[in-house]
Amino acid sequence: MQLTDLTAVQLLDGYRKGEFSPVEATEQALQRARRIQPEVNAFVRLTEQDALARARESAERWRRGEPAGLLDGVPVTVKDILLLRGHPTLRGSKTVSEHGRWDEDAPSVARLREHGAVFLGKTTTPEFGWKAVTDCPLTGVTRNPYDPSRTAGGSSGGSAAAVALGAGPLSLGTDGGGSIRIPAAFCGIFGLKPTYGRVPLYPASAFGTLSHVGPMTRDAADAALMMDVVAAPDARDWSALGPPPESFTAGLDRGVRGLRVAYSPTLGGQVAVRPAVAAAVRRAVAGLADLGAYVEETDPDFSEPVDAFHTLWFSGAARLTQSFSPHRRQLLDPGLREICAQGARYSALDYLAAVDVRMDLGRRMGRFHERYDLLLTPTLPITAFEAGEEVPRKSGLRRWTGWTPFTYPFNLTQQPAATVPVGTDGDGLPVGMQIVAARHRDDLVLRAAHALYEEGLTLSGS
Repeated sequence: MQLTDLTAVQLLDGYRKGEFSPVEATEQALQRARRIQPEVNAFVRLTEQDALARARESAERWRRGEPAGLLDGVPVTVKDILLLRGHPTLRGSKTVSEHGRWDEDAPSVARLREHGAVFLGKTTTPEFGWKAVTDCPLTGVTRNPYDPSRTAGGSSGGSAAAVALGAGPLSLGTDGGGSIRIPAAFCGIFGLKPTYGRVPLYPASAFGTLSHVGPMTRDAADAALMMDVVAAPDARDWSALGPPPESFTAGLDRGVRGLRVAYSPTLGGQVAVRPAVAAAVRRAVAGLADLGAYVEETDPDFSEPVDAFHTLWFSGAARLTQSFSPHRRQLLDPGLREICAQGARYSALDYLAAVDVRMDLGRRMGRFHERYDLLLTPTLPITAFEAGEEVPRKSGLRRWTGWTPFTYPFNLTQQPAATVPVGTDGDGLPVGMQIVAARHRDDLVLRAAHALYEEGLTLSGS
């Protein structure tokens, strides 16, 4: 049996029944990680000795019938933006030294550790997670599992590639403008950006309250289980929410019957979507209607907020590198240097004007969700393009935000948003559909996604 093909839920069921052990699952996941690394470059490092030691401890707990928590023995990977105790977190940058104490876990990592998860390694990211593709001066280019000549997306591209290819069924990603949803869509997996603060973040992101932490998984059931672990308060994050009102797994099977669903194929004509992408998303929308959702084709009431997003994003990048010496600055990704220079030119009034746009967008979406439980859009208007490029060649675009118009608005509003793989284009590349709900209604996003998986309306894998 190939344990690398199983979800976390299936692995746990096998452990419970004694069909296989966490050691076997971890060994197979590590073997898969080593095999895929030369082709897709998903890992900064593997933590093999630690993983096998934790797997053996987990196997002994399962033998005694005393699992430590909800994910005991499940192989997990962690984006190299988040702290993992005992291992450097270099954030894709040559400006970060490996030497240090590295004696602290990020809150989400700490919760996974408490629940017995087995950490396989750290996954690749662009430098400081600044863009929506995964390449950087430190680790090179991360490639797409479906076609290595294409990008895996970003900034959680290593996590997406690892999950898609079976190097652990679960990964922790971060999302400041689409960085979970974009690579998940390009790599054909599930990715959830929870409501801001639902999963605590420490250290705080330079990009402020745009940045979320969330699960990247094989399906929605695994994501719900992972959320039951990581969505716990942590005193180090002043903006973290209190405990969720109920388990995320508890309501998964409630389905979509009676939900009011808005379907916006182009955000009111603002986005040009490739026909193959539009067709795959429309089929999935029809599937939800067949399951009893009330679907209406309509658009949220907002115009393109890219200028406000750039002001906030580029200012954060400038602040992050403000103290860098000229020598350190020269080590940065050239694109990152450019946006840092642009961000440094914004005034406090510019920043506050962008905050005003953000607040108005939040108001508009709050009113929108008084009428609709869910909003459905394509996750991206395109499928994966050439690896090593920030934007598709010959697109005429300057920055990554030009091809991600469906994702970053919902970082501005802090709403929960997920991507579900709903088909492929003519080249066999995955297409994602985005599911958005009002703030604090992560449960509705997961319910709708789970219904699609249960009805076989999703892509099965690479």
